[in-house]
This record gives sequence, C-alpha cells and structure tokens, in this order.
Amino acid sequence: MGKQAIIIGAGPAGLTAALEFLRKTGVQPIVLEASQEIGGISRTIRYKGNRMDIGGHRFFSKSDRVMQWWMDLMPPEDAAAAPTGVRISYQGKQRVIPPQGMKAVSVPAHLQEEPPLRGLGPLSHEPEIEDDPLDAEEASVADEVAAVVVTHEPESEDLVMLVRPRKSRIYYLRKFFDYPIKLSKNTIDNLGPVRMFKIGVSYVMSRVRPIKEEKSLEDFLINRFGRELYLTFFKSYTEKVWGTPCDKISAEWGAQRIKGLSLTTALKHFVKKAFSAAPKETGGKKDIAQKGTDTSLIERFLYPKFGPGQLWEHVAELVIAKGGKIHMGLKVDAIITEGQRVVAVEAVDEAGKRQRFEGDYFLSTMPMRDLVRALRADVPANVREVAEGLEYRDFITVGVLANKLDVKEDDGSLIKDTWIYIQEPDVQIGRLQIFNNWSPYMLADPTKIWIGLEYFCYETDPLWSMPDEALKAFAAGELEKIGILKTAEVLDAHVVRVPKTYPAYFGTYDRFEELRSWTDSFENLYLVGRNGMHKYNNQDHSMLTAMAVVDGVAAGHVDKSSVWNINTEQEYHEEKK
Repeated sequence: MGKQAIIIGAGPAGLTAALEFLRKTGVQPIVLEASQEIGGISRTIRYKGNRMDIGGHRFFSKSDRVMQWWMDLMPPEDAAAAPTGVRISYQGKQRVIPPQGMKAVSVPAHLQEEPPLRGLGPLSHEPEIEDDPLDAEEASVADEVAAVVVTHEPESEDLVMLVRPRKSRIYYLRKFFDYPIKLSKNTIDNLGPVRMFKIGVSYVMSRVRPIKEEKSLEDFLINRFGRELYLTFFKSYTEKVWGTPCDKISAEWGAQRIKGLSLTTALKHFVKKAFSAAPKETGGKKDIAQKGTDTSLIERFLYPKFGPGQLWEHVAELVIAKGGKIHMGLKVDAIITEGQRVVAVEAVDEAGKRQRFEGDYFLSTMPMRDLVRALRADVPANVREVAEGLEYRDFITVGVLANKLDVKEDDGSLIKDTWIYIQEPDVQIGRLQIFNNWSPYMLADPTKIWIGLEYFCYETDPLWSMPDEALKAFAAGELEKIGILKTAEVLDAHVVRVPKTYPAYFGTYDRFEELRSWTDSFENLYLVGRNGMHKYNNQDHSMLTAMAVVDGVAAGHVDKSSVWNINTEQEYHEEKK
C-alpha cells in the first residue's frame, strides 16, 4: 500500500494540497471535511437559484504559480476568442506561449489585497528606495519584461473565469467616497474644507512627530494617516468590525495586512495620474496587469462564472477522479500521536459513528485551538493556555433579494460597486456586496437585485443568536435607515453564519510562538491555510502554504519555517524594489 496524506478540511488549502499530491507525488490524499460543503469560506452558497459569495473572493495573486494554477483549471471566458500568441503580462517576468494549441488572454496579476481590515483604507505600497518614487515607478514600466500566463480552450462554456470591472466605495455621512480614499473633488466636497484642513495638518504632524514605538494598531494607523483621518475613517469602523478597541489590537496586525500603507503614496498617485501619459500597450493591447500602476488602481479582476465555490468544486472532482478521497460530514476530534509523530486521526459523523484514518503525512486547516484540543499528546500548560486564548471573529451574511435600490448611478442604472463599505456608526452592517456585479450568473432572475449584508460579531453576541426571520428584518431595516433601499422592495432573504472566519491578532496572540514551536515539533504534522496557521491569509496565500508542504514532501524535506513565512516575506508583498 502506498503512502497516504490525511488532510483536515476541504477549503482552498486542503484541496490545493490534495490535487498537488496527486500531480506531484505517489501519495494518496484523504480529505476529511466536517461540513457538507466544499470550499471552506471560499464556497458558494446556493439559495433558490441564487448564489452568495461569503466575504467576496477576487481571483488575483502576485504568485505566478497560483495564477497559472487557476488558469489551468478555469481559463478566462474570452480565451477561445483570443488570437494565438497574444501575451498575458504581469509581475515583470515572461513565459513562452506554445505556438500551437494554446491561447492566451490578459488577466490581472496582483490587485489590491482588499480589504485590509475590512474597509480600513487603501493598500498602497511605498518604494523603499530613496530616489524619486514617481521616476522609479515610470522606469519600472519601461524596463520590465512581461510575464505570460498560458491558457487553453475552456472545457465548457460554464467552466470559465469572467473578467469583471472593479469598483468599491465607502458609504459614510450618507454619501459615497472613493475606495481607497483619494484626493478628489468628491472627497473634498463630502468632507468639507474644515475637516480636510484638519486631516492635512494632523497628517503632517504624524510625519514630523511619529509615535516612536508602535505598540498597537492605533499607533500603526496614526503614523501612516494622521490622527484626524484615523478618527474619521478607521477607528470606529475597525472597532465595529473587530469588536476590540484599536489600542488593544497588536500593531503586527497592521504590518501583516497593510505593509507599506500610507497616505503619501495616494497623494503621489494623484499627482502622477493628473500629469502622466496614457497607459502603455503590450502587443497592441492594454496590459490588464498594469504592473506600473499601484495595486489600488487596478480596475479589473477574475471571477468564476458561478462564484468561487465553482472552482473548488471542480478541484474536488479532479481529486476524486485522480484517485484521491474526500469524506464529507466527518469532524476530526482526535489526533493520535506516538512520540513526535502523528499516526492517525479519528473523526465522527453527525450520527455519532466514529472512523479512524491512518496516514504518513497530516495536514491541518482546522482552527489551532481545536487542533490542540484534539491532539492526544502531553500538551504543555503554556501551550494549552495560548491555544485557548486565541480569538476569532465570526461572520454573518444576510442575502437580500430586492426589486431595486434607492441608490443609483447618475443615469439611473444599478450602481456598479462590487463592495460598499458601510462606515456609518449608527448601524451594525460592515459591508455590502452587490452580487449582480460580481457575476450576472449569481442570480436566478437578472432583473432583480441580489445583495449580501455582512456583519462581524462573536458567537456570544446577541446578533449571532438572533432568529433568522428577525435577523432578515433587522438587516433590511438597517439598509432603509441609511437610505440604501426601502424594506417594501425586499422580496426574500437568506441568512448564513460562518464561525471563526477571521483569526484575530489579539488575545494570547503575542505568545503565539510558544504554540507554533510546539505544533512544529511533530515531524509529520503540517499546518496550512488561514485558520490552520491562525494567520489572516488571502485565498492565494493559503494555497501557497499547501503547495510548499507538498513540494517539500516530494523533495524529501519540508522546511516548516518557509511555510510560515508565506505572506510575511518581502518578495510576496507588493512592494516596489
């Protein structure tokens, strides 16, 4: 019998690992998923012919490997129409497109890693060089060698990525602001000259007299935006999202998600955009990757035709077709060890039936707190204390089907936003998705409006335990209160609760290294993914952690430190060199 890898969780990290094992090794993956759904938080929810995306998943990555992985599975919709030899460029590299049988289309490489802290502000990255950043940026466009993503004819008209226009805005003071905030007439008019003057003065002060030791997220943000802008846009909203005062959240959280963030870059882009020439073209076509354009200004992204879960359901089908196994409805509650090796896991189904799975490699995407509880080993008291003290933010999406919204484009059509950040302090809603604009195929009836209201809470909060019907009425009432729609226009609604959606960087996180060192001591146990590593990873980061583990297994040694460094290494973050 060949070797087996037991993989806990059928989300992006778990499924990526399973398919990579089958492609690169002789190891058979066995995936154990506690729920009855594929995709983790990247799954697509179905309700009466309508589809919901939990949290919104734009398909983009700075990783060539991840981009190619996605393209191999689901090429862009217009791949069949693209002439052979058209280049897809991004990230300053180049791949050769085979002269026959392969076609290519432009795809986005690295969009803004939005939303940092769920509506916090722009993810703009400053160059670390001392030269004029505008000149350096222009030079980078001229000197780059374009990268290429190879695509192919779609297997079917449905198994494709759509190239979608990107638009996000902030809703505050019952007005729309650009997201990320830009120095524009709209911003000045909405805020007024007095508030704008205060923002400018406080920002200058933050540059002249920065907080020397950044102990909290509050310090981190004030140093990059100034106190007035922090109080205007970030403080109350971030605390609504995370349920914790900003001065109690580690500054490391900001460093993890918002590397290089500052208002300075936004001002530079404002000047550059006003005086720069038209975009360069590649092979007669504008480069959708826009390598020379800061990530916050990218305007298009890839999206599976029927939502993110469509891709992961396809991956699951491939895993099974290639000889892997996926067991649904099995919750792992015991991890059996012998010395410093894991030898088996035990899982129980909804009927209480228990099964044992032995293996050679064990990959976990389950929350680290649950992992430690499940490990049948002598857990040191300090490790258990850290694990039990880890905190998570939970998530509720309320899908609302309506005839129309009260907010419209100037021509009276549906607003074009994919996300709207609701920063009004008098409502609990944190963000609004308009599913029509992610993909028109997310709706059963395209003449209706299908939106998702996102709430951030704890499982102990009254909102979490509110009955579905009451929560539907509450959500619709909040939209009416702030002028988004009238409750009389609501046709239907659906509630989805997602526990432990966001691993938090407070609680006992400042002692996280104690927990990590102990779990890493089990030589064939590998933690991957967002909750598996208690790390606020994007979808592509989670995939890369899984790929790194499989690469190591195939090579005969897994460097666990390199896996942990994903989403912390300079090269991955979108920092200009």
